[in-house]
Amino acid sequence: MPPTAVKTVRQVIYWQYAKIISEAMGLGKKNFGMVMSKFMQLKNGEIHWSSSVTEYLRERENANTCIYCGVVEKLTLEHILPRCCGGEDTPDNVVMVCRHCNSSKGGKRLYEWGKLDKKDKHHRIAEGKYLKYLYSLHEKRGTLDVSDVRELCPECDMGKRCAEEGSVEKLSVYCIEGCFH
Repeated sequence: MPPTAVKTVRQVIYWQYAKIISEAMGLGKKNFGMVMSKFMQLKNGEIHWSSSVTEYLRERENANTCIYCGVVEKLTLEHILPRCCGGEDTPDNVVMVCRHCNSSKGGKRLYEWGKLDKKDKHHRIAEGKYLKYLYSLHEKRGTLDVSDVRELCPECDMGKRCAEEGSVEKLSVYCIEGCFH
């Protein structure tokens, strides 16, 4: 769960992205002080996330490698937010993955696939692209500044998962993806 300082959908997205920045700096996603610092800088507009061009160049560095498991054979195009969940067929929503990972993930959203205990173990390029994509979708829906999880629940299909994992009535990564189904 995000700390109590994280109060809106926008901030949950920033919190997760701050972890990616901390990891890219070599400090890991669990360095609370650095993650909080980067979160505050994102929140205050002092720093911004990387551009689509930067993500594209990073992906090209390992173009023939599954972004989820590292396998270098039988790669396919995978929609991070599945098309069955409304994910568009755009470069901002796709990564190259092996057939096994693509099949394993199937029609699940990224955090749904990994569950809460693995929410900090996704590859930074895939998760970064996903967070930016979800941000744009929430921006279109006008839900970036929603702070009361009960406003999201009627549109979300993750209720059972939230109950199983103890995240009911608290904003979590499920809140940022669950209304897209």
